[in-house]
Amino acid sequence: MSRFFRLIKIIATLARFRLDLLLPRQSLPWWLRLLLLPLSIIPRGDYSRGQRLRLAMEALGPIFIKFGQLLSTRPDLVPEDIVRELSALQDRVPPFAKEEFLALVEKSLGDNVDTIFQQFDREPLASASVAQVHAAVLHDNREVVVKVVRPGIERVIAQDTSLLGLLAELIENHSADGKRLRPVEIVDDYRTTIFDELDLQREAANASQLRRNFLHSPLLYIPEVMWDYTRNNVLVLERISGIPVTNLDQLREQDTDMKKLAERGVEIFFTQVFDHNFFHADMHPGNIFVAREHPAQPKYIAVDMAIVGSLNRADQYYLARNMLAMFRRDYRQVAELHIQSGWVPEDTRTEELAAAVRTVCEPIFERPLKEISFGHVLLNLFRTARRFNMEVQPQLVLLQKTLLNIEGLGRQLYPDLNLWETAHPFLERWLKQRFHPKTLWADFKRYGPEWMEKFPEVPHLVFNALQQVQHLDELRLELAEQRELQARQARRASVRRRLTLASIAAFSGAALCLLPYWPHITAQADPVSLTLVPTASWLLATTGVLLLVFRR
Repeated sequence: MSRFFRLIKIIATLARFRLDLLLPRQSLPWWLRLLLLPLSIIPRGDYSRGQRLRLAMEALGPIFIKFGQLLSTRPDLVPEDIVRELSALQDRVPPFAKEEFLALVEKSLGDNVDTIFQQFDREPLASASVAQVHAAVLHDNREVVVKVVRPGIERVIAQDTSLLGLLAELIENHSADGKRLRPVEIVDDYRTTIFDELDLQREAANASQLRRNFLHSPLLYIPEVMWDYTRNNVLVLERISGIPVTNLDQLREQDTDMKKLAERGVEIFFTQVFDHNFFHADMHPGNIFVAREHPAQPKYIAVDMAIVGSLNRADQYYLARNMLAMFRRDYRQVAELHIQSGWVPEDTRTEELAAAVRTVCEPIFERPLKEISFGHVLLNLFRTARRFNMEVQPQLVLLQKTLLNIEGLGRQLYPDLNLWETAHPFLERWLKQRFHPKTLWADFKRYGPEWMEKFPEVPHLVFNALQQVQHLDELRLELAEQRELQARQARRASVRRRLTLASIAAFSGAALCLLPYWPHITAQADPVSLTLVPTASWLLATTGVLLLVFRR
């Protein structure tokens, strides 16, 4: 029932802000125009189209706000006025009551905020879709930020993800592409991800891991976690001072090297995905800052580590080789790798898939980022995927989302960035290092104890495998015997059918041979018919006898 009421609320919100005005009415089918006609009685209000969309998403809560955040990074797909409004969703979502914020902090930490902190700012520093942040100072004079999850948000997210799950089931069961796109699995993964985001202790652990990975790196800084003040619904982090990555005027005022800044953003992404296999998966501009020090060698600062991702070794390897093959324009290898990885059916024709990938990828090479759109490339790849029955890989969805954020960020910072030139050397180096003796030795040291622990079991495992092979041979023999028995039974049934037909033919022939001698029939019979009756009787009788002979 709650899901039904949530659906009613969504429809009412869309109607209240008249989002129907965003649709191109002239191109809509007549039945849809008729369906939307009653909305004309609702006042339009003095809103721009961007404001309508932003206010509706704010009213509908975190899932819709996050979708708006993603749209705000895509100026190539979304009109500029809408991007400008949706950018406010990054960190300017209306805050909840500060008294409620204080009550949650004091309940979790077990004391008054004025006792716990040397100074606590009652006014919010930032307010986002899932949490709210206030500034504070510890008693050792360290400046920190205090983050708290919005109260009651779990119920709203549960309702929204339940509706998404219902929609995914409808798509999977009734759409031609439903099975291939695997929407139910994707919604389940998203549900897990967003509920993980509500656990601030998990976010703190993610932040600690990312900080350790980049501890001595000139590329990225991660704030320190104050573990003594962190709970499941309260997170206390070191306060950072940086320039929002979207504040291009301030970055240019301090002579920031924008080209290097954009290239370092790409390098951070590939370092996280391939070197660390642990990547920040929510890199929208509201979570990214630039350090004020050393503008000629700019350094990023990242916050909000609630959503992270990683790949298994097989997907990591195939992804790197696929991208390298694309950089080298070896489209046949791209097709072969897709088949080997199981991303497309194994009976896919390599030549046809290679030609389709070439058609999509060839136009995007050796061009600056401002002249191409990965959004449009993804649409073309979707058409290719549909043609070759390529299944969506849920483990790559977070990675694809992060790539979209990286592209939007790079487009804003340095439109002439050549993503391929930046990424190509990195992937070449990574593949060489993967098979370098030092890397193999490191893998041996990591997995060697496990191998040695299992080594005594090898003879037993081999013996079991041989037994299973023998059992399979016996099973195949048993299946062969069953098939032979079924064949014999089929032959016997066929013989019985032929014997039955032969008997019917023989008795019918005998009966017809007697017809001329039946007075009441012969008296009324035509002379020609009487001459044909013995011939037909002989043929039927002969057929019956032959069938009996062949049966023998």
